[in-house]
Amino acid sequence: MEILELIHKQAPITGEQIAEQLGVSRPTIRSDLSLLVMLGHINAKPKVGYFPNQSFREEQAGGLKLKVKQVQSMPVIVRKTATVGDAVVALFVDNVGGLVVADEEGMLLGVISPKDLLKVTLGNPAAASMPVSLVMTRKPQLVTVTPDDDVIEAARKMAENQVDMLPVVVPHENGSDTPSLEVVGRISKTTMTKVLLDAARKW
Repeated sequence: MEILELIHKQAPITGEQIAEQLGVSRPTIRSDLSLLVMLGHINAKPKVGYFPNQSFREEQAGGLKLKVKQVQSMPVIVRKTATVGDAVVALFVDNVGGLVVADEEGMLLGVISPKDLLKVTLGNPAAASMPVSLVMTRKPQLVTVTPDDDVIEAARKMAENQVDMLPVVVPHENGSDTPSLEVVGRISKTTMTKVLLDAARKW
């Protein structure tokens, strides 16, 4: 990661200096910097800047080297013909941070978050009978990971996009410019918390 390289070479370095050298705005890298601090790769001091965490031993942080396929869970899938009422029940029965909408072949169509359901149900008594296809987030706004992605990449995507769950997908060529995405799992903030706790115990 370019941010880590800059910090290792020029520490201490401020967030503004990092952003300037990368040619981006400070808010653009805020989530990346927060994640690197949280994971122990770097430290930060007010009025000083960011610098490497010399006590962090990456070889002992086995959890951070994991692939998504090693920690992913089974997805909770609903069909696009399911109703908002069905989705609310599935969300709470399975106690998950999001639902995956897929077709009969298991190809990804969309994702439904608790916020999506809250927006449509508040003050709308007819919402329960609406099809989920009207409220789900669709491509290209969907954020996904593959089984071979690093867990750290999944964490970065969650932080940047402020989502609680990511579908784990395998692309399949279908003759069009956009491949179909087969849903094979999910990874959640709960999963990430467990990975970080396991890694912390090894430090």
